[in-house]
Amino acid sequence: MTGEFTFAASDGRAKIFVRRREPEVPALGIVLIVHGIAEHSGRYLPFMDFLADNGFVSVCFDLIGHGKSVISKEKLGCVPPEGGGWNFAVNDMKKLHDMLYEERPELPFYIFGHSMGSFLTRTYLIDYPYALDGAILCGTGQPPAFLVGTGIALSRTAASVKGTANKSRFIERAVFGGYNKAFKPARTDYDWLSRDAAEVDKYVADPLCGFVPSAGLFRDMMGGIKYISSAKNHAAMNKDLKVLFISGAMDPVGENGKGVSRTYSLFKKAGMKNISMRIYEDCRHELLNELNKTEVMDDVLAWLLKASERENAGL
Repeated sequence: MTGEFTFAASDGRAKIFVRRREPEVPALGIVLIVHGIAEHSGRYLPFMDFLADNGFVSVCFDLIGHGKSVISKEKLGCVPPEGGGWNFAVNDMKKLHDMLYEERPELPFYIFGHSMGSFLTRTYLIDYPYALDGAILCGTGQPPAFLVGTGIALSRTAASVKGTANKSRFIERAVFGGYNKAFKPARTDYDWLSRDAAEVDKYVADPLCGFVPSAGLFRDMMGGIKYISSAKNHAAMNKDLKVLFISGAMDPVGENGKGVSRTYSLFKKAGMKNISMRIYEDCRHELLNELNKTEVMDDVLAWLLKASERENAGL
């Protein structure tokens, strides 16, 4: 099946919107793509088509509070007011995973998580350690504990005082405000995303991108980052799982590679045996929208082909 569909969200309110691409040849595996904050699944269609053209079923969905998984533009960036939005998102990943696995249980299953999607994927590796055959963490990082604690305090205070749906520019600036500093004089507020001006302009012009996340979303995300920062939680991961880290050397989310290396080291300390890392020189946050995106996609494909070859051979 190639096309679009929805399923009931884990919060019991929303419908989760899903895009899917199917290869014309016998499939080698399934890749579930999890997007970042303040964007949506439609931005991954070129990557999905690339994967399908090379033998992989590709699926990407709009996270709760994002894209076509919301009923109105005003609800962009909003999560359930009672909290638990992070866990709802992870549960939505599992629901979709189970649906796809039920259809094609013989195929190896991978998750490609970008930015906030990489943090969600890392949560998934802890909560469902033996559900996957591999994971690709794109544009991830590991903020210092004091920054995570500050982010939690700020977002919880804003959520309790002004409500979880409040769109706080103050918190947005606190979390994202420094990302553009390295690229002054900046042409836009989003130069940190990519060196490709055309791709940055697409993001700026997209009504489903660049919105101010709600205090509730920031609260839940920062809580999720705290969860994946725990050595105790890292110990729950499948030590034999294949994991690829990819990031730009000029990506502020990954502290120009330092945060990615920090995460890689945490995985190593947790006993992860099959992990690798590639930092792309001069690249910024969105590797799939960078000037060398063809190189990046080819590298991801090579990793997937090698991984799926082993899985299909029963190794």
